[in-house]
Amino acid sequence: MTAITPEKLREELHRAADTVTGIAASLSEQDIKAPSELPGWTRGHVLAHICGIANAMARQLEHAARGEEIELYDGGFEGRTRAIEMAAGHSLAEHRADLASSLERALRAFDSLDAAGWRAPIAYRGGVALDGGLALWRELVIHATDLGTGRGPETWSRPFCEHLFDFLSARVPDGQRFVLQPLGLPDRAIGSGGKSTVISGMLTDIAAWLAGRTPSLGSLRATAAADGVDLPELLPWPAGVPVNN
Repeated sequence: MTAITPEKLREELHRAADTVTGIAASLSEQDIKAPSELPGWTRGHVLAHICGIANAMARQLEHAARGEEIELYDGGFEGRTRAIEMAAGHSLAEHRADLASSLERALRAFDSLDAAGWRAPIAYRGGVALDGGLALWRELVIHATDLGTGRGPETWSRPFCEHLFDFLSARVPDGQRFVLQPLGLPDRAIGSGGKSTVISGMLTDIAAWLAGRTPSLGSLRATAAADGVDLPELLPWPAGVPVNN
């Protein structure tokens, strides 16, 4: 797998932001009140969350530029949840304005980084600015799919899917090892346990399954010791925000 460079990540962030903005531009007032692909969330909830994470990552970088670290969300997980619930019911015009403002703020912050800036420490996962950029990339691409407007995981790029394989290896249960076999591409093993399960199918379907989303091409197959088996259970998504603060 080729590592994502800061230059490539910057391009991907702009592309993903344009996709989300384009989807928002196509929605009606009724559309934003309709259910999203995420249980219990309307499209308004998803848009509010996208704005929240964009602003959160922007402030990580703004503080890092001053040699400071700050928690991801003001008020932690509870603050994040409150902000989403408060903004979810906004009008379409408010959602679009919030989205434009938050994405512009985040992109400006990442665009301003020099080589040293990408390595600046941030509070998010005890990482650096590059980790924050990768997180925002994940949020934008996956939540564009969660908006449920027909842009499914089949649109995810190969670099994005391969990044998810790496990041979501944390979802492999202890004692297990998954051998990912995307059609026409090299195998990739994640996890270090002794019990091996082969997951084969289209690249995007494997990535969607790992991300807890519905594979859109219906190609997934799991085998163990050459026998067909059910897809394995996954551990929770690796959380970047402590639930209890």
